[in-house]
Amino acid sequence: MQKKETKNRDDIDFEIKFFEDVLVKRPNLTEALTALGDLYTKKGLYEKGLHVDQKLAGLKPDDPMVLYNLACSYSLVNDIDNALATIKQAVGYGYDDFGYLEQDNDLVNLRQDDRFKQFLCDVKKPK
Repeated sequence: MQKKETKNRDDIDFEIKFFEDVLVKRPNLTEALTALGDLYTKKGLYEKGLHVDQKLAGLKPDDPMVLYNLACSYSLVNDIDNALATIKQAVGYGYDDFGYLEQDNDLVNLRQDDRFKQFLCDVKKPK
């Protein structure tokens, strides 16, 4: 099992370096930013992931998945106020996979907040 974990870490490090190099030449390439943000999160580099997600949100401010990922990053760095505000934006722009939202490990910190619990109840109510 140790070899596989080392290989996965090495693969992640290789991919991070690859996407960082791509972004030197094309700093606004959203596909590379998305991949890099995900890799940073997998590696536990939450602050770096947050910065990438903030940049993506600046490039695609109406994209519900970009906003969802930004909310996850805020939650991972325990910035609950921004996580809550951003998840509300994501839902406002069409994010509606509430089952996943209730299970996503990146949102554990946010889900403990009473304001989030109330928000989730409100958006899940039939209209």
